[in-house]
Amino acid sequence: MSLTLSDVKRIAHLAQLEMSEQQSATALGQLNGIFALAEQMQAVDTDGVAPLSHPLAAHMNNIALRLREDVATEPNRREAYQAVAPKTEDGLYLVPKVIE
Repeated sequence: MSLTLSDVKRIAHLAQLEMSEQQSATALGQLNGIFALAEQMQAVDTDGVAPLSHPLAAHMNNIALRLREDVATEPNRREAYQAVAPKTEDGLYLVPKVIE
């Protein structure tokens, strides 16, 4: 898959980016390079290759991942953060409906 200059301009328009012709041409080359790399990676035969749990697992046996305890370490400051909000209810921010 490769993009054209009009594709890059359309993507920039959808992302609300203002790009010059030079920037669009540069982005085109970079994006096509990324797509070429992805195609090259997809072409590699990975049948029979077990997924790794860790990047070093192929070279080192019994790697134990260091995990931290799942404990809240920051104080609950919800009330202080919501004090400046125009409207809140039950700890949630109330906003105007924008989608019908």
